[in-house]
Amino acid sequence: MSTTTKSIEEQGIDTIRVLSADAVQKANSGHPGTAMALAPMAHVLWTQFLNYNPKNTHWANRDRFILSAGHACMLQYSILYLTGYDVSLDDIKNFRQMNSKTAGHPEYGLCPGVDVTTGPLGAGVSNGVGFAIAQKYLAATYNKPGFDLFDYHVYAICSDGDMMEGVASEAASLAGHLELGNLIYLYDDNKISIEGSTDLAFNEDVEKRFEAYGWHVQHVDDVNDVHALQQAITNAKAEKQKPSFIRVRSLIAYGSPNKSGTAGSHGSPLGADEIKLVKKFFGFDPEKSFDVDPEVLKYYHEIGAKGIEKEEKWNKLFADYKTKFPELAAQYELAASGDLPKGWEASLPEFKADAGKMATRQASGKVLNAIASKIPGLIGGAADLAPSTETHLKEFDSFTFENRAGRNFHFGIREHAMGGAVNGMALTPGIIPFGATFLMFSEYMRPPIRLAAIMKIRPIFVYTHDSIGLGEDGTTHQPVEQLISLRSIPNNLVIRPADANETVQAWKVALEHVGGPVCLVLTRQGLPILDQDKYGKATELVKGAYVLSDDKDAQLILIATGSEVDLALKAQAKLKEEGIASRVVSMPSWELFEQQSAAYKESVLPKKLKKRLAIEAGSALGWHKYITDEGDTVTMPGFGESAPAEELYKHFGFTVDNVVSKAKTLL
Repeated sequence: MSTTTKSIEEQGIDTIRVLSADAVQKANSGHPGTAMALAPMAHVLWTQFLNYNPKNTHWANRDRFILSAGHACMLQYSILYLTGYDVSLDDIKNFRQMNSKTAGHPEYGLCPGVDVTTGPLGAGVSNGVGFAIAQKYLAATYNKPGFDLFDYHVYAICSDGDMMEGVASEAASLAGHLELGNLIYLYDDNKISIEGSTDLAFNEDVEKRFEAYGWHVQHVDDVNDVHALQQAITNAKAEKQKPSFIRVRSLIAYGSPNKSGTAGSHGSPLGADEIKLVKKFFGFDPEKSFDVDPEVLKYYHEIGAKGIEKEEKWNKLFADYKTKFPELAAQYELAASGDLPKGWEASLPEFKADAGKMATRQASGKVLNAIASKIPGLIGGAADLAPSTETHLKEFDSFTFENRAGRNFHFGIREHAMGGAVNGMALTPGIIPFGATFLMFSEYMRPPIRLAAIMKIRPIFVYTHDSIGLGEDGTTHQPVEQLISLRSIPNNLVIRPADANETVQAWKVALEHVGGPVCLVLTRQGLPILDQDKYGKATELVKGAYVLSDDKDAQLILIATGSEVDLALKAQAKLKEEGIASRVVSMPSWELFEQQSAAYKESVLPKKLKKRLAIEAGSALGWHKYITDEGDTVTMPGFGESAPAEELYKHFGFTVDNVVSKAKTLL
């Protein structure tokens, strides 16, 4: 970099701009314009407002930062490198390359300092609401006078694209209702999207929209006015009740003579010749790439190093807290470690076969209420469906703007935002969150489920009303393709239990699971409780599939999940009356079964038994893997109908007679 009369702060801001542009150019892929434009914003946040320690990216009381405008990730990577995170200049040079920390959009667990995976626009806006909820809950649960253990803020940078996505509106509405004053969102109003000016599709008054949601709203007319930025963020931090929204006007690709203010700088490199012009504009040597002045690096490193002292001060506070409040401290440390309290399993209920029919959603509710008091971090709610999904924790209050210690959440009819918020909660150590709705409405939640699977975090999604068994609500509400859709997501664990006791074990697996989200798929209608003395034990659910009822002379295997397991058992009995021996396998989770040894899989589905019939009130897609070429299915041929459940099961062939007929045809 050439010697200039610029202040070190100005040099730093320009270094972020040029570094970002260089990285995109070298990768020949990416979005340089927003990173260049928002360099002052990143500078102000990391040098004056964010509490962070680059040497410990998991410090419990650090401020959370979300780049919801994930396409501008070089902005984040540049400032992480400069402030001393474990991100090197080589990592910057390897932007968007194989095995690099600096992926095409920020990825949690891949790049140190990235608190959540973003990219799909609007997602980060909803994640921030979950982060903010989690902070409020932790503070209400653990903070004591003189011991503000958890008082961090949640910052996000959002784009025009975020504002256009519906999930952002859902999330903003919820945040305003809950009065999450620890949220500070900076909206980059650059009026450019890929197709050109946002006027093509977007001309609303975003400030008024957020005011209507109950947010504290400000604006900064020029992102380069760092003093105005500082004042706006200071004002936002002073606002304790309302979440804060700061509209900041910027010029995309600021410093580029020919591409600033145009869509040409949004989704593609500036070009080698334009990069040289940019460097001249900012006083850099146009012939050098990735040129970082040692004084600039020293300046940012010194600022980042202050975080070590901040964390040490907090660690001392927590040590004193442990002395004064040892039980609460131990409770938090255990929860934050990801472990469950010793002996919690003793609270799991057991259900007797003579108790009558019970819907698995009801069994799930009984499990939740039996264990909630034993697991303080287990919190969650539903998208206006707690009475139907049986997810209300009866011993506890609701989380509201007046009561931050409540453990029941009312997400409203905002399934997409609920999923994003639950992900933010799941990214907070000490919290085990769940969100519930009907299985059909998992369709609204595919983006957050997928992002949770990418991040390998463990939110628990409770999906009830899982088939045509919900009855009269009809085609629009009856899931068919949703099971295979969820099963198709890598790292996503789907469990469809057959009865109340399998539901107990499903919750046990969900709470102990690591490596991705868990989807519990539950019935509306009552199901018989399987006799644990007569059939295989429900504890075998952990293996994904197990032999429920066997015959040493079995000629075929009936494989079923959920509500259809009882049908398989009845068909087995009828077949036996006709002299045909069979085996019944309960298969609540394909994913768990695939984790088992080859020997165990062979013991459940032996190769010699090629005649197999899969029974599930859902799509047949995927079952070929388990039924072989000599097998068949009793599955849904299309969408459902509106009628009582009993009539629907008969109409679509989920009857003993049809299962027996198909089994005999196989033989």
